[in-house]
Order: sequence, then C-alpha cells, then structure tokens
Amino acid sequence: METSLGLFLLSAAGISLTGVMLPGPMTAATIAKGYSDKHAGAWIAAGHAVVEVPIIAVIYAVIYFGFEHFIDSPQVKMGIYLAGGLMLLYLGFRMFRATHETLGAVGGLPASSLVTGIVITGTNPAFYMWWATAGAVLITGAARFGLVGVILLAVVHLPCDLAWSEFLSIGTFGSRRWWTQKVQRTVFGVCALVLAGFGVWFCLYAFL
Repeated sequence: METSLGLFLLSAAGISLTGVMLPGPMTAATIAKGYSDKHAGAWIAAGHAVVEVPIIAVIYAVIYFGFEHFIDSPQVKMGIYLAGGLMLLYLGFRMFRATHETLGAVGGLPASSLVTGIVITGTNPAFYMWWATAGAVLITGAARFGLVGVILLAVVHLPCDLAWSEFLSIGTFGSRRWWTQKVQRTVFGVCALVLAGFGVWFCLYAFL
C-alpha cells in the first residue's frame, strides 16, 4: 500500500524529533550559549542547517546515482569518527578550562552562536551517521515523490531542530537568575564533559 506524501511527512517529523531530542554535543553547546543569549538556540539551529542542507542534497544525489556503497565504506566511517571525535574532545577541553571565568562568560566555544552551530554540527560524527542510516531511509522515501518530496522533507525536518534548540536556550536563559558562580561552573563543567565524553567515545568507536 502506497503511503501518501502527507502521511510520510508526518512520520518524518516524528523521526526527526526523536533524533534532535537525543542528548549530545549540540544540546550541551545550546545550554552553554543559552545562558547569555536567549535566542542562541535559533542561531545554533541556523548553523546546524548550514551543514545539514548540503548533506541532505549530497545523500539524495548519492542515492539517485546509485552510490550508496560509498556511505557504508569502513574507511569513510573511521575518518568521520576520528576527525570529529578529536575536534569535540578539543572543544570540551577548552570549555572545561574556561569554567572558572566570570559569571555569564562562556569560554571554549566560538563567540558566535551561528558559528557554534556550524562547528558542533560539522564535527559531530553521530550527525553524519544518523543521516547515513535513518536519514538516508527518510530521503529514500521522500525521493519516491521526486525532488519536491526531498525539499518538503527538509522543510519539515529543519523546524524540528529550531524548535528544540530554542526551547533549550530560552529555558536556560529564563532560569539564569538562580545561577550562582558555583552553579555556572557545575553546568558548564557538565557540558564540557559531555563534549569531551562524546569526543573520546567517537575516537574509540573509529577503531571498533
């Protein structure tokens, strides 16, 4: 039985939300940035989209021209995990060193939330693996409706990232009046450990 475009897009929205709400490097960065910028989530989501839209286009082209085997290459996966893991480890280390800065300061991450979204997304191996697996399935389904289906998939997926990131940054910004120097150090320290932890895991996973 053929699935209608509307039903497909509805299921794509559900899958997209489950993916974006999983705790990870972008969540940690959004919380850290949200302390000083209420709408940091929107800018981080915009940076995320800068990387994500070309990835969607590339995967669609790979599927369209029949080069799916390239995505499954062990060498490609190892390179993605190792390079991304090292970068996340570096960012986590820088952020951890900056946890003793003045209340409200966010060290270790790019000053711009837009650039933060680009860097965190571009260096997150899990992002590429999600699109190479679950995301590729969604794009394959969307491709049945032609290029319009793929474009509509992007139109449905991107607001999910925006809504969740904005929710996190607005929530963090709104609660900051209760933050003391100790609370800030604790929260930013945890965020730094999340980044570094994912970095270590991705580096190890590259050789598994």
